Amino acid sequence: MGARPQFIKLAPVVKAFKDLNLPYKILHTGQHYDYTLSEIQFTALGLEEPHFNLEIGSDSHARQTARMLTGMEEVLVAQKPSLVLVYGDTNSTLAGALCAAKLGLKVGHVEAGVRSYDRKMPEEINRVVADRLSTYHYCPTEGAMNILKSEGIPGILTGDVMYDALLQVPQEALQHPFQRPFVLVTIHRAENTDSPERFGAIWDGLNLVSREVPVVFPVHPRTRHRHLALLGHGTKDLSLIEPVSYLAMIAMIRDAACIITDSGGVQKEAFLLKSPCVTVRDTTEWPETVDAGANLLVEPAAKPILEATLTMMRKKAWVADNPFGDGAASYKIARHIREHCL
Repeated sequence: MGARPQFIKLAPVVKAFKDLNLPYKILHTGQHYDYTLSEIQFTALGLEEPHFNLEIGSDSHARQTARMLTGMEEVLVAQKPSLVLVYGDTNSTLAGALCAAKLGLKVGHVEAGVRSYDRKMPEEINRVVADRLSTYHYCPTEGAMNILKSEGIPGILTGDVMYDALLQVPQEALQHPFQRPFVLVTIHRAENTDSPERFGAIWDGLNLVSREVPVVFPVHPRTRHRHLALLGHGTKDLSLIEPVSYLAMIAMIRDAACIITDSGGVQKEAFLLKSPCVTVRDTTEWPETVDAGANLLVEPAAKPILEATLTMMRKKAWVADNPFGDGAASYKIARHIREHCL
């Protein structure tokens, strides 16, 4: 793994491995290397130091993936693992699945079968390729199982490890300094940050929302780097802060009047914490949240973002079955690995 969402997914799997006495090694590609996205998250999640850190850092998709493949190959050849687990849909996922498959090693994909059907998203390419290369497909939802079945791939229904992580959080640790009401914002995906026009329209929407309710925006380093001039104009009611730890983020999602995001993980966490969500994207890999009325897709335009946020803030709590399992996904994965790989 190598990115913040993967650290979250890793934590309950490591706990399950320890509880079942399964041997493991953690390989960190260094895709997320910033303290606020890496080290602070390991600390918050109670994770040990990775056994291997490739320290790849930021680069173009091609160069970053190539460097990961080179570093991974050296580690995997030396370690000869029974199975290589990859998580989600990042370049680390793609590189891990490809390197292991080339070496003839078994691959397990955690969060398999998820699709947005938007090939403009690098994440969609990564998850599709990882599923094609994997030996075992650990699916978070029935929807993901059905997608894999339609593609001729057998899945294993486990539930979502992010739900496991959420349930394992000590409630007394969930704190933040912000006074209610506030709207929480996370915008970092390439489709929104690579386009100055698209990000500018989102920024205009956030300013409109801030006139109605204070906005708190933990700014991803990539977003800050690309839009430094624009982001220099925060206001009293549009607070730009550094990324926060997993525990603080969960507390803020729980307490927010609404979330505006383009993150797949935040969409799920908002659903599970009963917080209304507005997703600034054309598609989502988590349609279950939209079907439940907990999440609203909106175009990157100022007025639609404001209207969608106000609509969701007025929304009463939705009643929907939880499609993300029973909180034991990590143990189901660990038991399957113990049975089939060791």
